[in-house]
Amino acid sequence: MNIFLFLSIIFLLTFVLGRLIEKIRIPWLFAALIVGGILAIQNPFAEITSSNTFEFLAQLGMYFLLFIIGFEINLKKIKGKGKFIVSSAFFIIFLEAVLGGLLIHFLFGYSWLISGIVALSFATVGEAILVPILDEFNIINTDLGQSIIGIGTLDDLIEIFVLIIVIVVVGAQQQGPANIWPIIVSLLVLFGLTIILTKLKKENTKFHFSHIETLFLFTLFVFCLFLGIGEYAHAAPLAALLAGVGLRTFIPQERLEMVETEIRTMCYGFFAPLFFVWAGATMDMNYLIAAPLLILALVAVTKGAKFLGSFVMARKELGVKKSLLLGLGLSARFSTSVIIVKILYENNLIESDLYSVIMASSLIFTFMVPLLFSYFISRWGLFQKIKAKTG
Repeated sequence: MNIFLFLSIIFLLTFVLGRLIEKIRIPWLFAALIVGGILAIQNPFAEITSSNTFEFLAQLGMYFLLFIIGFEINLKKIKGKGKFIVSSAFFIIFLEAVLGGLLIHFLFGYSWLISGIVALSFATVGEAILVPILDEFNIINTDLGQSIIGIGTLDDLIEIFVLIIVIVVVGAQQQGPANIWPIIVSLLVLFGLTIILTKLKKENTKFHFSHIETLFLFTLFVFCLFLGIGEYAHAAPLAALLAGVGLRTFIPQERLEMVETEIRTMCYGFFAPLFFVWAGATMDMNYLIAAPLLILALVAVTKGAKFLGSFVMARKELGVKKSLLLGLGLSARFSTSVIIVKILYENNLIESDLYSVIMASSLIFTFMVPLLFSYFISRWGLFQKIKAKTG
């Protein structure tokens, strides 16, 4: 079978399975990760999924996902977060990172640095998974809804921080400590270009983007330029994210939504499913079957930390039940954590055992969180109370 027929099968399976899981409030894109997980069990297309062509397309999917994450980061909104949101975000993520790092270090035998990086990566929040549910129950603008979205927004800064650490560690491994300066210079150039795009916001009208096509072409130019510079520092993932941050501030406000729509269509309609298939297909299912207790241990420790941190920080502000719902909502994670773990795995900083366990726990919680969140809102009668409050 050639790669085009293989891609047609992947897209069809993702489409059909995605429509089914959307009915239980799971993002349709998650279907691609499930398809990848099926291929991890039995892969008749191993020659294609391990080919340079497929891996290149999958990596582009990763870069476009990071670009969109950067594009959606609103620095002004982050600055305006209240004291409760800021303190809760850092305490909850810090607690999960510490407990998760301890578990990885002692259970899997990784160094403190790698254990901390991995723990921070899955301590981040995939708040986008819960937005449709928050909207359905009309609680986006309540204290609970705003806490989830606010902490998820601040979490974006943690994601950038983790990516920077990962890039430095990967670069040091690839080039050695003696050649760390090219990495530092490349990173400084990337941050410099991001600042320049931000400062040029007032000058963007001089570029005369008369057609959306030309603006989209310019967007691709900046995207590829950042990736090219990032390659010298082994920092292409961070470069993709920074390209999104810089372009968001540069593109004229009246064109921002149109450009975002075009990019999201290209990313989610083509590249992103291939990345998640690639990420899922590289799991070691034999190891997971042989060691299911490791998955349960990771889930218990990391999610227990989320609940504990949320209860400690939010019980006075939100009440006991809402603080527990906050912990449950913040347990959702998807794209960014998967990307960071995949980068570590591809650069041999973690082995297939830890990678597979983290991916499996992500699969479990991406299914469980939306279902449990909806159930407990209705079960505890919070839907009526919250709706009355917002009305």
